[in-house]
Amino acid sequence: MLHAFQVFTAALVTLAVAPAAAHLLEFPGKMRLNREGYFLVQHIYYPGFTISGAVAEVASVVATFVLLLLSSGAAFWFTLIAFVTLGGMQAVFWVFTRPVDRHWIHADAHGTLSERFFAIGAAPPASILRTDWRQHRVQWEISHVTRAAMSFASLLSILIAMAFTA
Repeated sequence: MLHAFQVFTAALVTLAVAPAAAHLLEFPGKMRLNREGYFLVQHIYYPGFTISGAVAEVASVVATFVLLLLSSGAAFWFTLIAFVTLGGMQAVFWVFTRPVDRHWIHADAHGTLSERFFAIGAAPPASILRTDWRQHRVQWEISHVTRAAMSFASLLSILIAMAFTA
């Protein structure tokens, strides 16, 4: 049963890696875009990436926590690394990515799920409203590069934990 749950958890973490990896792979090209091109491309993410974040990322954190409770020995420590890096992904999103998203998306309609998600919580801080779009782009893009590295570390850690319980 433990192996089956490990496979399930690895699958969920893989689903969290996929959009993060997509952001990583498009990073060099997006950094070359002018303002108009950049904002045109930004609209492709919603609602798809909102759904993947709401489902895959949250489910992978929960499953990894449950797996952590079921693990022991070396598998426990690698599962703990996976859990911490998945939590780190969430922290990076909420602290660095979401404020920029909120600023960019709040005036646009992207479907009810995305609109409701970006309406949660306080409005973007006044400081972000005065910041140049290029600074927002760097913050948004680097936060996604960071999240991609964390998601890959999580997946690798889960796979190593599986090897220790084989």
